[in-house]
Amino acid sequence: MNKVLLAALSGQRVDPVPIWLMRQAGRYLPEYRALRAKAGSFLDLCYTPELAIEATMQPIRRFGFDAAILFSDILVVPDGLGQKVEFREGDGPILKGLRSGSSVDGFSIDRMIEHLQPVYAAVKGLRRELPKETALIGFAGAPWTVATYMVEGRGGSDHAETRRFAYREPEIFAGLISLLIEATLAHLSAQIEAGVEVVQIFDSWAGSLPEQEFRAYALEPARRIVAELHRKYPAVRVIAFPRGAGAMLPVYARECAADAVSLDSSVPTGWAAAAIQDRGQCVQGNLDPAVLVAGGDPLFVAADRILGAFAHGPHVFNLGHGILPETPLKHVAQLIERVREARSA
Repeated sequence: MNKVLLAALSGQRVDPVPIWLMRQAGRYLPEYRALRAKAGSFLDLCYTPELAIEATMQPIRRFGFDAAILFSDILVVPDGLGQKVEFREGDGPILKGLRSGSSVDGFSIDRMIEHLQPVYAAVKGLRRELPKETALIGFAGAPWTVATYMVEGRGGSDHAETRRFAYREPEIFAGLISLLIEATLAHLSAQIEAGVEVVQIFDSWAGSLPEQEFRAYALEPARRIVAELHRKYPAVRVIAFPRGAGAMLPVYARECAADAVSLDSSVPTGWAAAAIQDRGQCVQGNLDPAVLVAGGDPLFVAADRILGAFAHGPHVFNLGHGILPETPLKHVAQLIERVREARSA
């Protein structure tokens, strides 16, 4: 297997460890900022294949990561389903939030797939442009995380409004989660058909759920999505990222059964190695994005600690969340050099 990321996600211990970074295509790159200005709106950048291809390729050309992740956004799914999404400078994404008594009947997965054809065209173009050793990752937001935007109309902190909606309108909310399971499967399947070799499911707001709701709205949807993807595409690897899952993480890893679990920066590495990696499951993560901004000795110490903790099993080096816009380019280069020079004893 020539692509080291695929080897690690298949359960192999790879030396040196493969590396890619969440949000590796983005605002920390001057060439991305120039491209973003040229594109107009953020969604125009996502929906114009040649621009999305360029944004995806920029960090590969500059740093030679072991994987490229398609430049897109988790909110293309509700946008495609029929819930209008806008990205406003300084405000982030804005949607018309669902309210009490709302119905999901007007949303259409067929319309979503048609609307997102430019995204799948970008995947096809990337397969032609990427170096042969570079894996291509597609992604989608997990149903719970996407639901929080669809209910609240924007990003939030504790997602109390979405939880209240789920408690007060359980049938409507269950219908929304079911719709998003099917929409996520359709979107990821279309990316796989277009050429991605790995998919990541981002449940960025999983940590805002109590235990029983976590099981119902984060774990069970992920389990269903992963099982169906494994059934349809056994050669494709699936990474799940339940950010903030905390003590529920080993349960999630075991029952979700993704090929790899991505760890946020709060997860103790020794605990994750014993609870997840020692069972043969790949772990991904979990460098603090802030230490990448700091660079120098703090960066090297943190990277070495993570590499050492996960040295005895399958591991993909990554951040615990997305790269920060103020990250110096030289620190990214330092990190890649440190990871690739490291060798396990």
